[in-house]
Amino acid sequence: MSRRSLLGRTAAVAAGATALTATAGGPAAAATRDVDVAIVGAGLAGLTAARDLVAAGRTVVVLEARDRVGGRVVNLPLANGGVTEGGGEFIGPTQDRIKALADSLGVATFPTYNTGKNLLYKDGKKTPYATDGPLGSVPPVDVAGLANAAIVQASLDDMAKTVPVDAPWTAAKAEEWDRQTFESWLRANAVVPSAKFLLDVACTSIFSAEPRELSLLFVLFYIAAAGNESTPGTLERLTETANGAQEQRFVGGSQLVPVKLAATLGDRVALNAPVRTISRSGGKYVVTADGLTVTAKRVVVAVPPPLAARITYDPLLPADRDQLTQRLPMASVGKAIAIYDTPFWRADGLNGQVVSDTGVISSTFDNSPPDASYGALMGFIEADEARKLDAASEAEVKAAVLKDYVTYFGAKAASPTSFVLQRWNNEAYTRGGPVSIGAPGVLTQYGPALRRPVGGIHWAGTETSVHWMGFMDGAVRSGERVAREVLAAL
Repeated sequence: MSRRSLLGRTAAVAAGATALTATAGGPAAAATRDVDVAIVGAGLAGLTAARDLVAAGRTVVVLEARDRVGGRVVNLPLANGGVTEGGGEFIGPTQDRIKALADSLGVATFPTYNTGKNLLYKDGKKTPYATDGPLGSVPPVDVAGLANAAIVQASLDDMAKTVPVDAPWTAAKAEEWDRQTFESWLRANAVVPSAKFLLDVACTSIFSAEPRELSLLFVLFYIAAAGNESTPGTLERLTETANGAQEQRFVGGSQLVPVKLAATLGDRVALNAPVRTISRSGGKYVVTADGLTVTAKRVVVAVPPPLAARITYDPLLPADRDQLTQRLPMASVGKAIAIYDTPFWRADGLNGQVVSDTGVISSTFDNSPPDASYGALMGFIEADEARKLDAASEAEVKAAVLKDYVTYFGAKAASPTSFVLQRWNNEAYTRGGPVSIGAPGVLTQYGPALRRPVGGIHWAGTETSVHWMGFMDGAVRSGERVAREVLAAL
């Protein structure tokens, strides 16, 4: 099974960064600003909300802690002058809002390279397999495992259909499903070892978390959310490349979308401005960031829940909102990209996609540019494997990653021309990725606080989206939703 990611890094985007630097003001541009709406976070959610509020005639300022925009979406510059994605990069069917935004900004898409065979590496054996046969991209494990996995997948999809995407805690069996981990449910249902392997890989690939960390209800909601208003979500749509969430990439890298969007906002975007406090004073809100204080009628907090919790609020947030943010940790993920003169694996009839039961890297993609002017192998470091390497040096991580690439693709993989690494767990203003995850009991006990405004403070970010939570599309949708919410309240 394949995957997508929603990650990032503090490197500036190579294409378009100059234009942004010239138009987006830093904190020094004004020590104090008074606006209708202060927005915390210049990721896709915050920037989309700002766009819609400005279009409606409202004044805004977007406060961003980093020296760049994009949040968990970032382009990493390469030594050869190209870029590769360190964060969210894929889009697919039913991800309508990110596609519409990119189209409006002139950022084109191209198909993720998917020609040739996938590789399954299991029990020390390497097996190439076609992705256009009757099994699609499902790895060719034993017949019993395939049959069991098919039953499990169908069961998950059927259960997900009963989960309301706007309030999963109200599902008929919400209490039952939220009392157990995804791991405990899999142990009772994925009874063939090879089927359990497939579902474990799907879990770590989708969530960058182990099955034991997730509530079954949270997993079912995530599946239900992998669609739009007219198309129900499915597990297959989450895992597939063709016709799935990994189908397309952005020409020039995904960070071009937030970079170009921020450029339309000009000096309304303040970089290097981490927000420290949000307080109510004299009928307005005072948002204090490093070097900049903003007074506003309304505030939009568009950062992951664990980071929103690190802001000091006066008056205090309601207990259920604060307790929610304490219980939605970030998952654990990194991306490792090795650059080569050519995508040599293509000559061997391979598409660069691997599923493995061992090593630091258990899933890979061909991250080469559309013209294949150089080769790029991207691998995900996820969940337990990511945490094991949090304290390792970059050289140690590189050695472990290249060892896996050689196992999968041969001796040529040992000598990349360059190597870039993004470890989200160590990113100051993210601390994990691609998304916050819910353990048992969280959604049913605290879920209603996820989007509910607190006075004039509103919540956005991909974690608040009812469709494509955890993806770029979910971030855009949340920004559009919160803008409507704020406009109705002003």
